[in-house]
Amino acid sequence: MSKKVAVVILNWNGIEFLKQFIPSVVNFSNNEASVIVADNNSTDNSVEYLKANHPSVQIVTLDKNYGFAGGYNNALKQINAEYYVLLNSDVEVTENWLTPLITLMDSNDEIAACQPKIKAYHNKNSFEYAGAAGGFIDNLGYPFCRGRIFDNTETDQDQYNDSTEIFWASGASLFIRAKLYHSIGGLDEYFFAHMEEIDLCWRLKNKGLKIMFEPNSTVYHVGGGTLDKSNPRKTFLNYRNSLLMLHKNLSKKVRFTTIFKRLALDGISSFQLLITGKPLHSFAILRAHTSYYFSLSQNRKKRTNTEKFNSTGMIDLNIVYAYFVKKQKTFVEILK
Repeated sequence: MSKKVAVVILNWNGIEFLKQFIPSVVNFSNNEASVIVADNNSTDNSVEYLKANHPSVQIVTLDKNYGFAGGYNNALKQINAEYYVLLNSDVEVTENWLTPLITLMDSNDEIAACQPKIKAYHNKNSFEYAGAAGGFIDNLGYPFCRGRIFDNTETDQDQYNDSTEIFWASGASLFIRAKLYHSIGGLDEYFFAHMEEIDLCWRLKNKGLKIMFEPNSTVYHVGGGTLDKSNPRKTFLNYRNSLLMLHKNLSKKVRFTTIFKRLALDGISSFQLLITGKPLHSFAILRAHTSYYFSLSQNRKKRTNTEKFNSTGMIDLNIVYAYFVKKQKTFVEILK
């Protein structure tokens, strides 16, 4: 008999993370959820390890590495539950972490997705880069978080301990209604990895739905476990996918001007990387733009209806100007 919640961990050659973090997931989730590992055709004996050491964990095996988006889409088609939790393999969960999230989702059908408080595994007093206390976005589509602006992460001093509506929930620990996940087509597989959860949440927001942050649930994330930020491939995916996200989800009246401004700022970023001795990252931005241009016709078909757009969590400011020019380093400072 399937449980109400399915905690689904996508794995690709991550046996060391599984050894380290699966025990906490099993210990603190099994009473309320099924724990499932979706394996992207690993070659490091991940599946054999799970079968031998964690027989309660269900395994969905995929025939190749479909990436983050494709891996989840293919796996979740095979999983029956009311709620999915997309959980990174490098996340340590805490006792009773699921209860507040389930209670929140059960309280209001308009809540499509939510996330817990995400803190750093290696510095447990600090918020973690990928999600912190909930995701927001500025008027040019730059994502940031309560507790993390660009690379500046704050110490958790209970300053964000309110359950609040946000713009996007982190893919490191994303709690979402299964029916909605499938009805809007899941994660965009063209993205492969990076920004796909923001795109998913934006599509839900374009339907007038809510994304929430729940502070009474905490997880600890290692971060950078699959693709380190020093890898130019990560730069390419982040810049290309950000443009694709804007192309798909912005309303017609602001789409052209917003993307034009982003392209200009990307050019400045590329030049800055070049003169600071990071030519591979500079070239990755140029490749991202080229890839974006060549994908326009294909992705134009994915544009969403914005008539019901729920703008809560989209802040009318330029986060780049606020951070680098005005030197506002925290969420509280930026909103003053």
